[in-house]
Order: sequence, then structure tokens, then C-alpha cells
Amino acid sequence: MTTASRLPRGAAVALAATAAVLLAPATPASAASNAVPSYEVKINLTVAALDASHTPSAAVRSAFGITGSAKARSYSYYDTTALGLDAEGWSVRLRHKDGSSFEETYKKRFPVTGGDIDAALNTANAAGFDSSDTNYKAEVDWGYAKQTLSFSNEKSHSAKGYAGTTLPADATGRGWLVNDVPGKLADWGTTGWGKSALQTSRTHGPVSSQVYGGSWGASDDASIEVLPVVGAGGTGTEYVIELSFKTDSYADAATLHQDAIAVADSHGWLYRGDILKTQLILDRY
Repeated sequence: MTTASRLPRGAAVALAATAAVLLAPATPASAASNAVPSYEVKINLTVAALDASHTPSAAVRSAFGITGSAKARSYSYYDTTALGLDAEGWSVRLRHKDGSSFEETYKKRFPVTGGDIDAALNTANAAGFDSSDTNYKAEVDWGYAKQTLSFSNEKSHSAKGYAGTTLPADATGRGWLVNDVPGKLADWGTTGWGKSALQTSRTHGPVSSQVYGGSWGASDDASIEVLPVVGAGGTGTEYVIELSFKTDSYADAATLHQDAIAVADSHGWLYRGDILKTQLILDRY
């Protein structure tokens, strides 16, 4: 005689129902949707876009709606000498804009292949970067020929006692960044990996630049950054001139990208390639 047959009919029915629930396959939790990125078009210009004082020429300013005066900023990247963070698609930057607090930026990059942004967003989602994590801002950097999806975690630190765009000593800045490291980086791959990498990092930099703002086309956040960097051989100075436009719309970004290239090319200012500032600074400093 089975256990169920010895029970009153009501109890047997309840037992059967409970068993059915326990034995039923678990319903998988719904995955969070992909993040929705903003866009930043980044087009590099040649030194022909600068005047004798290494500032954007009047013709360049007029062509791209640049009306603001120069704003200074300095920044360094922190990585190991072997660039271990960079190898995993992470960059960590400490930046100081004149008159502002220090900005700590922890950024994870995902390549966009063949313009397929959705595929990059799917890859990011599988790695834990989705619409549910509001600590990270998703953005597609759209260069001359290259697109990159990035997720940035922004934090700040008081600049009390630091004048202008002065940066802290290497050890001080590293200590701030280690203390504020977000969980995704701290435990990337294995527990504690990212935090350990930051603890053994050094500064790559510092570099200082001038940024000129304005608006152009569909973007009310246009800018030109003029960044002097040490030459590839370790001496001399080269100038990186980056024209950029921010927008929340893919369609607007596509139009801005096309139009900016056309205008720059027609005036002989266009650099036909992508200069990745982060990589340049990591490699040269």
C-alpha cells in the first residue's frame, strides 16, 4: 500500500500538487535587456587645422561651430608596465579639469565589428554589462573607420589643495583609484584580479590639453581637443587634434560622421585614420 493511499483524499491531492511543483522544471529568470548607448563621433584632424600658436584656426572654428574659449585639462592613465588592464579591454583614467574635482573613469571596451553594434551589445550583455546596471554609461565611439562600444563608471575625488589642472603624485592617485575600484573591474576574470592589477599599476602620462566647445548640426556638444604628446621616439612634440560630437541618436551620429569627414576633407584638414588617444598615451608614457 502506498503512502498516498493511506492518506485522506484531500491530503493525497495536496501532496500530489506539492510534488508536481517541486518536480516541475524551474522557469529561467528573464535576462536584462541590452544597454542603450549614446554616441560620440571622433574625427582626427591634421596640424593644418591649427594656427601658429597651435590652437584651432579661425576657419576651423567657423566650419564646425566652435565658439568657446580654451578649457584646460590634464590626465593620466593607470596600468601595469605590461599593460595588463588594457589587454583585458579596461582603461583607468584620472583627469583634472581646471576648477573641477578629479574625475576617476573606469572603462571597459568591446570592439564593434563591421558596424554591428547590436552584436557588441550582446557580447557586453553576456559579460554583465546590460540595461540593469545604471552605474555604467554605454557609449559608441565612432571614429573615421573604427567603432568601439564602451561602458564607463565615473567617480570623483575632491581637488582641494590642487590648483589648476595639477594631478596628484603617482602613489596618491593610485590609492584613490584602488579604493574606488568598481566591482566589475575588481573581480574581472578572477576574484581580486583587477584590484591587484591597479595596486601594481603606474601612471602613463600626465598629458595636458586644451578643449574648445560649441555646437554643430544635430549636436549641441561639439568640441575640438588639442593634445600635445611626446614623439614616438621619446623626444619632440606631436599634436593630436580631435574633433568630436556627442548625441543620443544613431541616425544623428551617422549624419554627423559623414558631414564632418566631408567638410574636413574639402578643406584639407582630414586625418585619414583613427588615432586612439588612450593607446597612444599608454604606449608613449
